Amino acid sequence: MHRYIAASLLTLIASAAPVSDVSGEEPAMSLSLTSPAFSHGSGIPARHTCQDADVSPPLAWSGVPAGAKSLALIVDDPDAPDPAAPKMTWVHWVVYNLPPGTSALPEGAALPAGALQGVNDFKHARYNGPCPPVGRHRYFFKLYALDTMLPDLHQPAKAALEKAMQGHVLAHAELIGTYQSR
Repeated sequence: MHRYIAASLLTLIASAAPVSDVSGEEPAMSLSLTSPAFSHGSGIPARHTCQDADVSPPLAWSGVPAGAKSLALIVDDPDAPDPAAPKMTWVHWVVYNLPPGTSALPEGAALPAGALQGVNDFKHARYNGPCPPVGRHRYFFKLYALDTMLPDLHQPAKAALEKAMQGHVLAHAELIGTYQSR
């Protein structure tokens, strides 16, 4: 009986220990995405919108999984055209094959070698910032770590990129900013 209790206690203690204590490795970091221009849930500065310079905001990330072969970034607005009665998601930027060793994109991003852009809903293969016709919209900056380098998809729309990414996403991070036209 005492052996059974002792064995049960050892099993309970071992199963309660964090994995990092058992393996000796640090726990995996989760992918995170930030911007020095705005914090999660706050307003995007006008500089990054159609009402000013319309340059992409600086972005930074950390926690890219070790097995990542590339990163993809999609920026979209699910509140189009009116947040009170959204009818569609408007795509502002589509980027893929970002090298996994990069940890940031500067303002007005010149993309690193090898990175490719898709077509947004403005019909441009570049960043087009917030330009809401009415109300305060939310803008989702979504970063994906992929286990593959995607082939050249020839300026894909968001849906084509998402289809190509299926089954390859190792991690995902999201940063949300808001904007209301002046």
